[in-house]
Amino acid sequence: MTELVLANWWLLVVALLVGIAIAWWIFVGNRKTKVERSASTDVLDEGAERAKRNQALIDKPSAEASSVESKIAAAEAEPAPTPAPAPPAAATPTPEPVPQATPPVPSAAPSSGSDDLKRIKGVGPKLEKLLKELGVSTYAQIASWSEADIDRIDAQLGNFQGRIRRDSWTEQAKFLAAGDVAGFEGKFGSL
Repeated sequence: MTELVLANWWLLVVALLVGIAIAWWIFVGNRKTKVERSASTDVLDEGAERAKRNQALIDKPSAEASSVESKIAAAEAEPAPTPAPAPPAAATPTPEPVPQATPPVPSAAPSSGSDDLKRIKGVGPKLEKLLKELGVSTYAQIASWSEADIDRIDAQLGNFQGRIRRDSWTEQAKFLAAGDVAGFEGKFGSL
C-alpha cells in the first residue's frame, strides 16, 4: 500500500487542491451579497447633526416615572365624594370627615434616619431608590404593612410589581426591625 501511495503522491496533492477549491467556492465564492468597502466616512464623523429621533428618545422621561406621575395626577384630580344631605334635626350636625385620596405610609416607631433597605432579599439599589421616593425608608414601616398597604405600594412599583409578596418583604423586615439577624439568616440565608 505504501508503494502505491508513494507512486501516486501527486494524485493526492491534486485531489487535496481540488477539494480546497470546491470548499472555497461553496463557502466564499458563491455568496450572493458582496461587501463593498467605500472610502466614505460616517456621517457623525463629518460633524453632522445628531438624529432628532434619537435625541427625543433620550430626553423622554422613563416609563416608571411617567406612570407614577400619571397615577399621582389622577389621584389629585379625583374629586372628593360629596356627603349625603343630612336630615333636619334639632341638634347641631357634626361635619363628616373627608377621606384622603391615598393614606400615608404607616410608620411604627420611626427610627432615626433610614435603614439600608437593600438588606431585604429582592431589594436592589433601583428598588430602594423607588421605595424611598414613595416614603418608605425603614424596616419598621415595611414590617407594619397591612394587605391594603402592600397592594397600594405594589401598584406603584412598576416593573417590580409582585416582589413584596413573592420575596416576603414584611416577614424579612420584621426580623431586621427587631435586630434579629440570627432569625433572619436562619429563615432567609445570610445577609
